[in-house]
Amino acid sequence: MDELAELAASAGAEISERVVQARSAPEAATLIGHGKVEELAAAVKSYAVDVVIFDHDLSPTQQRNLEKALAVKVIDRTQLILDIFASRARTREGRLQVELAQLNYLLPRLSGHGVEMSRLGGGIGTRGPGETKLETDRRRIAKRIKKIADDLDGVRAGRALHRRRRSAVPLATLALAGYTNAGKSTLFNRLTQSEVLADARMFATLDPTVRPLTLPSRRRVLVSDTVGFIGNLPTTLVKAFRATLEEVTEAALVLHVVDVSSASAAEHTAHVLKVLAEIGAAEVPQILVVNKIDRLLASETDTETIRRRLWSHAGGHGNARVVAVSALMGAGMDELLAAIDEVLPVDPLVRATLHLPAGDGATLALLHEFGRVLATRYTGEECDVDVEIPESLSRRLEERRAR
Repeated sequence: MDELAELAASAGAEISERVVQARSAPEAATLIGHGKVEELAAAVKSYAVDVVIFDHDLSPTQQRNLEKALAVKVIDRTQLILDIFASRARTREGRLQVELAQLNYLLPRLSGHGVEMSRLGGGIGTRGPGETKLETDRRRIAKRIKKIADDLDGVRAGRALHRRRRSAVPLATLALAGYTNAGKSTLFNRLTQSEVLADARMFATLDPTVRPLTLPSRRRVLVSDTVGFIGNLPTTLVKAFRATLEEVTEAALVLHVVDVSSASAAEHTAHVLKVLAEIGAAEVPQILVVNKIDRLLASETDTETIRRRLWSHAGGHGNARVVAVSALMGAGMDELLAAIDEVLPVDPLVRATLHLPAGDGATLALLHEFGRVLATRYTGEECDVDVEIPESLSRRLEERRAR
């Protein structure tokens, strides 16, 4: 309920009252039963509220029955998260992802909304005014869903192309992952001297950002900031944000950021590990970055104590390197950079002789930028180059020649 209240506040709501119910099974018509509906209706009148938010997913029938009984707008956790996402997405990719999730959520809920359908708005804009156009609306929305899915396939193809281009040079990618509001964007800004929006509100950052970082060893890497995870994240959103989450699966190292000052830090850690496993990133090496240590007592900052507390709810990666930092204050940054240098797969230098076309200036420029050219010999239309280059670059150039 605290997390729901935080989500609601992030969406701009002011909390008037909280109601909790325990029952053996949900009631089909209203979820909460007739008696609780009457109690809720009295609270709605007493506080003169505009909206009632449920922490449980509502079926279209339950939502309609509750709105009729309470005479106010009723939304569930999924719709609340969708509203937040719709207000935060900035790039074309982010807006497409949000709209796809909104349409998939809306489609089974068309029947019965009548003229009230206009309340959802949010740039969807293809719906008719009411029940008389129900089938037309469904066809239009289905067509729009297909169009957005095709566009997102194009986005994924573009991302794959960018990753292939990045992989042509020895630049590893570090992906920041973690529960929403763990401080990922603040850490991203601290590491890369960027000015990405860092806000205490949940889901302040939706659109992925990539920036370069130079490690103490002088190796250059790319750092990617990704969308925060959350408990009970709607499956429609997980599917919609697949293009963004692919950045995590393709990373050489995941910086798993945890708000260690949160009472639910262990549960959040377990949930992020679960989502990483679901998207195929469980085997990617991790560093557990415990953030916001400035909020802890000095006696609570021992990394072994923190490790035991955080892994109490989670299996796997229990031996991951733990680094305590305060992204806001800048504490622990040197230790984190040293740990990244230590954990990141090493890319040793190798000596090789490459046989290139004399006019292949692009490859020659690549060798000069990311390696050391020892000798160059021209024979007619061919060129032999003795180089000292990172093993990854040598391997990729061989693959390119084989194709």
